This record gives sequence, structure tokens and C-alpha cells, in this order.
Amino acid sequence: MHIALIAHDNKKELMEAFCIAYSFTLKKHRVYATGGTGAIVAESAGLPVLALDFGALGEEQMIARIAYNEMDLVLYFGDPDVSDDNRNLLRLWALCDRNNIPLATNLAAAEIMINGLERGDFAWRDLVAR
Repeated sequence: MHIALIAHDNKKELMEAFCIAYSFTLKKHRVYATGGTGAIVAESAGLPVLALDFGALGEEQMIARIAYNEMDLVLYFGDPDVSDDNRNLLRLWALCDRNNIPLATNLAAAEIMINGLERGDFAWRDLVAR
């Protein structure tokens, strides 16, 4: 499975803790992340991460991969208190819906999905993706 990680600045610590806690599951899969998030996760959780560019460009690159149905699960920890433009999140959400890619936007949903991934609940993605 190909797992995408994106975290806004105020949520990078949360993503780091999440990836440390679930490294035993994540290490069985291919992990992609935007630049800053990828560097933090690779170092702290000891996971091999394919890191894209930093910031908005990295988000654009991840969105392109999602548009081409190259991701199987997306964990997007955004900061709802940041009032900047949310067009990328809306595009990400629409593309995940179009391609039936599970999307978690908070810790509770991410934990449910990662536990489902460990159980094999997303094996159907191998049949419909790519």
C-alpha cells in the first residue's frame, strides 16, 4: 500500500507521534510525505519515507499523485485554525472521493484507518487501484 502523509506546521508534532506509535504498521508499506513532514517522520520513527518537496509545492506533488490514483491511503493533519487558503484541501478531498482513496483528516480517523490497514481491511485497493 502507498500511504501519503501531509501535516501543517502546527500538526507536525502530532504526525510525528502518530508515526512513532504506528511505525510497526507503517514500515510494511510505502510511505510518501511532503518534505518537512517526511524529514521529521523518517528521523523520529525510523521509517523509509519518499519525501516530496517542502510546503505548498510538496502538497501539489502529492495532489498530483492522488489524481493519478497512486496513493491508497491519505493522512492529512491540517490546522483548522489557520485561515489561509484551503483550495489544496478541497482538491485533495475531491480527488480522494473520485478515486475511492480513504482520507483521514484527524487523529481519530487516522487511528481507525491504520488499525484497519493492519487488519487488511484495505486489500480491496489492490484490486481497484492502478
